[in-house]
Amino acid sequence: MKKFWNFIQNEDTSETELLFNGPISEDTWWGDEVTPALFRDELAKVSGNLTVWLNSPGGDVFAASQIYSMLKNHKGKVTVKIDGIAASAASVVAMAGDETLIAPTALMMIHDPSTCAMGNKADMEKAIILLDEVKESIINAYETKSHLSRNKIAKLMSDETWLNAKKAHEMGFVDGILFAEKKMPVVPKEEKPDEEEKEDTLTAMTYSKSKNLLQVGLVLCDKLFCKNQIRRLYGRIIW
Repeated sequence: MKKFWNFIQNEDTSETELLFNGPISEDTWWGDEVTPALFRDELAKVSGNLTVWLNSPGGDVFAASQIYSMLKNHKGKVTVKIDGIAASAASVVAMAGDETLIAPTALMMIHDPSTCAMGNKADMEKAIILLDEVKESIINAYETKSHLSRNKIAKLMSDETWLNAKKAHEMGFVDGILFAEKKMPVVPKEEKPDEEEKEDTLTAMTYSKSKNLLQVGLVLCDKLFCKNQIRRLYGRIIW
């Protein structure tokens, strides 16, 4: 068992912070009774509000699901702050926040779940059914937070959609943008901003599976993670 989380005490606010940096569990929580219990016990020691700092490319669907539920069940206010990336399974953890905020430079990514399976035709058909049900469970979390339609969310997942901070906010996946309360720089009187610059041209970066992400210089950590550890991922579902 390898811990992928860390609870710390913020000396300035005296509040507890939970840090996620890296994959959401390198080993599946399917059938694992020890790791979830350890996380639950540490979370139970937190009294009052909790700030979750999230920077993760994704990971195990079952770990993300349990973490989501445990955070939603926490008695204090849970504030999730995405300071790097909340992709794949990590994006569902982000949905657990009573308030979810994202840094202006951070990204979210949602896509369909995937797995590695082997066996006969019946085994493959069962794997497909399982993936369909897992997708529906993921949509439940996105729908609760964003209030987008299930069909819209399903399409975004199938298209493997990347969202910058403004787009994630517009679509309701986050409640606000970190540091947004700071004043914008003043434009000198002799300079008039170009009209095109006034428009919000930031859009979601949506790529279909038919495109090669390497062409745009993006490396999906969770997919590399699957390739590099194929033996450990047999029977495991990841985003």
